[in-house]
Amino acid sequence: MKQFVDLHMHSSYSDGIHKPEILVAMAAEKNLKAIALADHDAVEGIDEALEAGERLGVEVIPAVELSVEFKKHHDVHLLGYYIDYNDAVFLEKLADFRESRDHRGQAIIANINAKLEREKKGSMSYEEADALAEGAFGRPHIARVLVDKGFAHDLQDAFERYLVPCNVPKRYFPMEEALAEIRRLRGISVLAHPTSITEDRNTLKAIIKELAAMGLEGIEVYNNMCNDDDMSFLERQAIDHGLVMTGGSDFHGIEAGIEMGVGRGHLAVPYSSAEALKRLHEEKRSGA
Repeated sequence: MKQFVDLHMHSSYSDGIHKPEILVAMAAEKNLKAIALADHDAVEGIDEALEAGERLGVEVIPAVELSVEFKKHHDVHLLGYYIDYNDAVFLEKLADFRESRDHRGQAIIANINAKLEREKKGSMSYEEADALAEGAFGRPHIARVLVDKGFAHDLQDAFERYLVPCNVPKRYFPMEEALAEIRRLRGISVLAHPTSITEDRNTLKAIIKELAAMGLEGIEVYNNMCNDDDMSFLERQAIDHGLVMTGGSDFHGIEAGIEMGVGRGHLAVPYSSAEALKRLHEEKRSGA
């Protein structure tokens, strides 16, 4: 009987390498009961994932992962589950972010070409990378071109050698705006991989407390960036603030050693996490 879920993964519509239907097929093969497609600032793959889920017997939760800033902390990731992903205002905001992401991609490629020129290796174009993007343009699309042209051995090598040193800062949603938008869409807001914000537990404890007071509804307790002790700490924070506990592999298909469903091998997210999200969603729909 299927008992486990993966509530955090990415498709080729953002910075993953697999199409949504392929992700669902992989989930079915791994006997996962439910998954959530949470592309970065993009929702175009959700309908495809839902259709594949119906066909293959995998429950698919529509989601998004927003790039957020909170005070001095940049690149905080906020998940929104069961959002109204067809909302026109939300789609317009994502389109605006996509334009910003495209400009960032062009700037990164300019930096990479300068590095390639110094190395006397050749060049790549924005058009080559953009042709690989089905939704929001992301750095993995650039990495794939670098590999295809022989400038890097694999995707990880492309990131280490070019994407990281040639990076350009992202644009972010302010945390208050992101929480309000997910709430407006009747979604459930969940803080992704909290220890990526800071490993200082006193600071993280204070952040989670403040975000809970602002309306945060859950935290991703079970994730790749945590050891067992970290997860116990996050469980305590969730209990103390009445937050839903979720988890997922943050699977993109490019990270060495990370597999859907189990992450680096130690994840086992129970279906009860998906059920808790579903209960909150139904309460919001009923106006409770």
